[in-house]
Amino acid sequence: MLTITQALYDRIVDHARQDHPDEACGVVAGPVGEGRPERFIPMLNAARSPTFYEFDSQDLLKLYREMDDRDEEPVIIYHSHTATEAYPSRTDLSYANEPGAHYVLVSTADTDGAGDFQFRSFRIVEGQVTEEEVKVVEAY
Repeated sequence: MLTITQALYDRIVDHARQDHPDEACGVVAGPVGEGRPERFIPMLNAARSPTFYEFDSQDLLKLYREMDDRDEEPVIIYHSHTATEAYPSRTDLSYANEPGAHYVLVSTADTDGAGDFQFRSFRIVEGQVTEEEVKVVEAY
């Protein structure tokens, strides 16, 4: 289960809406080994595409060095889908190389009639996708 604060949840959704019609992407880092998302890090979609995302390699290297210096790890890796449901694509599976991370997808398309976005979390390990419950809390 992913437990996330309302403030972080809102920031991820806001980023997805702001970057629409392109896909948004980013990371929420947290203390190593605790699995608690704390620091919101929006990233630039280097592809600037409505159909896929790509972290800039230099930005990603800088981010990992910064997290290492702060004893952090990526707890959430998120991106948006602009025209499809919030479910990992084959391309998303190929990019999923953090087996301990929660992969959050936000859809900015109303694909299920439930409103203008979906927020879903998945574990992706060796190409296997498992959806998990999302619990939104005011504070940890």
